[in-house]
Amino acid sequence: GTLKTVLEQMPNDNCFFDAADVFQQLSDYSRLRIFWLLCHCEECGINIAAAVGMSNAAVSHHLKTLKLNGLITSKRLGKEVYYTLAKTDKAQLIHQLVDAFFDMSCPIKKD
Repeated sequence: GTLKTVLEQMPNDNCFFDAADVFQQLSDYSRLRIFWLLCHCEECGINIAAAVGMSNAAVSHHLKTLKLNGLITSKRLGKEVYYTLAKTDKAQLIHQLVDAFFDMSCPIKKD
């Protein structure tokens, strides 16, 4: 009986594909660093590139991928585009997972 009950509650295939896409984003060392940074601040692409020691083009590629997967958002202020963690349940959950993995608490988390 237990397996049948569990299988009845199993999410559909699209949910598993979506989850795999999100976890694939975090399997890249550079993208994980950028994601972690944006969990804790809002910043423009040029400053992100300087902070993580990567070229603007490489950072731009990672930012595009994270944004397409709904983990970050962007807004344009003048000539600069600023990025930050998306205000979605999925992005917030991944933020918690990443912080828990690194055994730390978010420096901007409000009690």
